[in-house]
Amino acid sequence: MLAALSLSRVRSVSLYALLGVLLLENSAAAQDGAPTINSGDTAWILVATALVLFMNIPGLALFYGGLVRSKNVLSLLMQCLALTAVISLLWMVCGYSLAFSTVGMSKGEIGLHSFIGGLDKCFFAGITAESVSGSIPEILFAAYQMTFAVITPALIIGAFTERMKFSAVLLFSSLWLLVVYVPICHMTWSGDGAYFYDLGVKDFAGGIVVHITAGFAALVACVLVGPRAGYPQQLQPPHNMTMTVTGTAMLWVGWYGFNAGSALKANGDAAMALMVTHISACAATVVWMAIEWIKLRKPSVLGAATGSVAGLAAVTPASGYIGPIGALMIGATAAAVCYLFATTIKRRVGYDDSLDVFGVHGVGGFWGTVLAGVFCAGMFGGKSGDVNILSQLGIQFGAAAGSAVFALIASYLLLKIIDATIGLRVSGQSEFEGLDLAEHGERGYNY
Repeated sequence: MLAALSLSRVRSVSLYALLGVLLLENSAAAQDGAPTINSGDTAWILVATALVLFMNIPGLALFYGGLVRSKNVLSLLMQCLALTAVISLLWMVCGYSLAFSTVGMSKGEIGLHSFIGGLDKCFFAGITAESVSGSIPEILFAAYQMTFAVITPALIIGAFTERMKFSAVLLFSSLWLLVVYVPICHMTWSGDGAYFYDLGVKDFAGGIVVHITAGFAALVACVLVGPRAGYPQQLQPPHNMTMTVTGTAMLWVGWYGFNAGSALKANGDAAMALMVTHISACAATVVWMAIEWIKLRKPSVLGAATGSVAGLAAVTPASGYIGPIGALMIGATAAAVCYLFATTIKRRVGYDDSLDVFGVHGVGGFWGTVLAGVFCAGMFGGKSGDVNILSQLGIQFGAAAGSAVFALIASYLLLKIIDATIGLRVSGQSEFEGLDLAEHGERGYNY
């Protein structure tokens, strides 16, 4: 009996000793600043990753698919689906490494790696389940950023829909990811030593990285590919607004993962980003409806859907730095500015930005990026306290304009090269027949 009690006490003492050692090790690791994985943050980013992927398939696919003619609906769905697969593989091969490798980077020093990452993480080399980025597994961070890389070139396809070859879409999107998206992503988000990051550019979730790059690439693409046959006199209205509204709702919900997820933590910053995202979308929806109600006497469902996306795009760069008042102002003003570009300016200039990628994402992303420099200030409820607004405005405008020009030039060169090799546009007969049959041999609807 005594022996048994003694053995039990020894085991208890041993267990407590082991726990003590583990606690001391964890405490030492924390004191040394060693990163550790936080289960709450990890759980939230797992969800956010799924939400951002949900934005592209099915969200963007349905939003775009409903806006085209019925003979082209499958081609839109196919492009979103195929790009998800192709871009994800490119991200694994070299995209993540080129975007987020920090080899050779040092704060305040400008060199090659201030603009592009290295190749040390190609094929996710060296990244294991135990690798840590901040407070989450690095492989999860790579997956989360992968979903951003996927949706950005997918946004562009709305500008040249119903007339570009499927092969050209895949080739352009793949090259564009590496030539345009990856360098801008690296300069903005990879940390100390990256060019925009060191300048103090505020782009919380992708106003520059996603919306400006995609929107301005869309502008040059729709001009080079040319307008749809019969534009604008003989165009038919969207074939399925029910599909478009469904896609809009999915985008709205998914955007919480896009913006609130960019906090990379499950905390108050993520909660505020979620709230300001919602407020901006609501404000833009109401303002767009009001404009149409006054001008056209009827608020359209398409207008409300487009307005909500404009508000979501515009608040994206500012979402981690502003409060509710800033979100209200950004959403309301973005609706008016994007409405002007998507209607009046597009008609006067004559470019066929079919689904208003430039008018909504390019202009909205630019507008929100610049206004982030204003509404981040503490006087408007922002997080940046006594920031010098004029100085920050200059930084924001410079980064936005520089990224826009880079996206225009690089996209123009890529499109010219592709046009000279495999060609950009389908034949007139294929366009008349519809891309569903001409490019994929299938119909979206059998009737």
